[in-house]
Amino acid sequence: MKIGMSHGAGGEIMQGLISGIILENIKNKSVNGGIGLEELDDGATIPLDEYEIVISTDSHTIDPIFFPGGDIGKISIAGTVNDVSVMGAKPLAIASAMVISEGFSSEDLEKIVKSMDAVATEAGVAIVTGDTKVMEKDKLDKIIITTTGIGIARKGEIKRDSDLKVGDKIILTGSVGDHGISLMSFREGFGFDTDLKSDVAPVWGMVKAALEIGGVTAMKDPTRGGIANALNELASKSGVGMLIDEEKIPFKKEVNAASEMLGIDPYEVANEGKVILGAEKEKAQEILEAIRKTKYGKEAQIIGEVTEDEHVIMITTLGGKRILEEPIADPVPRVC
Repeated sequence: MKIGMSHGAGGEIMQGLISGIILENIKNKSVNGGIGLEELDDGATIPLDEYEIVISTDSHTIDPIFFPGGDIGKISIAGTVNDVSVMGAKPLAIASAMVISEGFSSEDLEKIVKSMDAVATEAGVAIVTGDTKVMEKDKLDKIIITTTGIGIARKGEIKRDSDLKVGDKIILTGSVGDHGISLMSFREGFGFDTDLKSDVAPVWGMVKAALEIGGVTAMKDPTRGGIANALNELASKSGVGMLIDEEKIPFKKEVNAASEMLGIDPYEVANEGKVILGAEKEKAQEILEAIRKTKYGKEAQIIGEVTEDEHVIMITTLGGKRILEEPIADPVPRVC
């Protein structure tokens, strides 16, 4: 088998690669009984006395490196902070490694580093260590940034993908498809006349507001593979189904227009500043109101509930029902 672009795009094909090659060939996958690689959660945990250290790492190869609403520096910090956040942990610190192509502009590098610092400052995390390498010209496409995030939570307060319960409400913190559709529109050259921008942003403020209310059962940020992948992954790991109301899912009109023009399903493309939460039925409305008071949560909606069904079922805007399938891969390559 040769590795293809779809192997890194989220969804079924990437999961097959991870399960068939990576997990099969790594023996020691967790530390002291913490959440490890086997669980394929957004991060791992290391138990430490009354706390759990959360760690998550991500490499960023986005193309283009500057895009409407952000750049590779912004997404490298926000993406990793978000993976730590949806585990229920307060993000504390970031380690960053850069591989830069020979001939890369120092002015562009400075812009990228300033973006990294701005997001880290907003999220309340420190960039504490790192590494820098340079490769020969034409052997690397501009720059790759790998970030590792560290967070902390009290023991027993970690949020796992597998903890949804029947009757939980599903909350989506904002409009879908903004990142992937804006990126593809920009690449195709017809995104300049709209205000459509990536939603890339740190989600800790929304997560913190929800956790302070209590009753959050599971969380995931719907990046590669979009909400279709995230909803299916949460349901599958929890052994439950979902009933989702399409009319409740927030959309920007520009996303609808660009999706139709590009022939892309916006449910399958990455978001970089949103969270899907499972919430206890009695707490869901209070959590929703708390999220709506945060900087990035004003469009949040309860979009459905957890059921005993084995599928994620969507009630369409026409009143019918369809199974929301797990995507094979994100239709927008190199989106993060």
